Amino acid sequence: MIYTLTLNPSVDYIINVDDIQLGQLNRTKAEAKFPGGKGINVSRLLGSMGVKSIATGFLGGFTGTYVKQALQKEGIETAFVEVEEDTRINIKLKSSSETEINAQGPEISAHNLQRLKDQIMKLTVDDILVLAGSIPSRLPKTIYEDLVKICKETGAEFVVDAEGSILQRVLPYQPFLIKPNHHELGQFFDKEITSCEDALYYGKKLVELGAKNVIVSLAEKGAVFINEELALTSTVPKGELKSSVGAGDSMVAGFLSKSLNNGDLMEAFRYSVASGSATAFSIGLGSPEKIEELLSQVQLTESV
Repeated sequence: MIYTLTLNPSVDYIINVDDIQLGQLNRTKAEAKFPGGKGINVSRLLGSMGVKSIATGFLGGFTGTYVKQALQKEGIETAFVEVEEDTRINIKLKSSSETEINAQGPEISAHNLQRLKDQIMKLTVDDILVLAGSIPSRLPKTIYEDLVKICKETGAEFVVDAEGSILQRVLPYQPFLIKPNHHELGQFFDKEITSCEDALYYGKKLVELGAKNVIVSLAEKGAVFINEELALTSTVPKGELKSSVGAGDSMVAGFLSKSLNNGDLMEAFRYSVASGSATAFSIGLGSPEKIEELLSQVQLTESV
């Protein structure tokens, strides 16, 4: 079973305004709300692909109830630790540019943190834990490292989609997959990553440091995939960027859905890239139909 972990879920409130005027009354052109959080996005896209997962993390209050019920309506099983304070609301404002306003989220007690760890201790060699997103300021900075240590003890595989400082902590434990974007990869090595060639070079170093598989996304410049046997560069489909929210999470979901189904990592990478693009070209997450439509535009080149 795939478990997705979202430490600080949200209700994502997406607002479209033609031309925002600060300090004045503005009216929306369109609006939508979704259960938000990187792990939750992975579960939602996996569900649309017919792959089961269990979403976990921390939820609380009326907003937490909305998130849980919205996921259950999509057929996604949940196992969240209930907390006292409300789950946060994040605002995604789309006007002439895209602006995000993210709330802090609830306090997490030591007791509830231990409840989450106890849950992860029940995972087995047949399970995969997806750890996605940043660590909230109200939680210990070592929380991802603590959880992957548990995975190593139980034999569960794990995936990490997070910033460089977090990757540094988890790489020695040999994650099944990590998916930094080029900014996060550059942050890790204190270098500016501007091309697929740069990403391949430093992605190989991540494999040397412990990662089993690495995907690096470079927006319109493409993406790369590296493990001990393969080094691939991918083109990305052409289309209108509607929202970058969830594109990276979609890449993780696309890769997992195919790699676990048939073990073909090249095909899993192609599907990953198409999945990320499908979401970037959509309001909300991309659909399986949109992914299939874009798949033919994803061209892979094997590097030496």
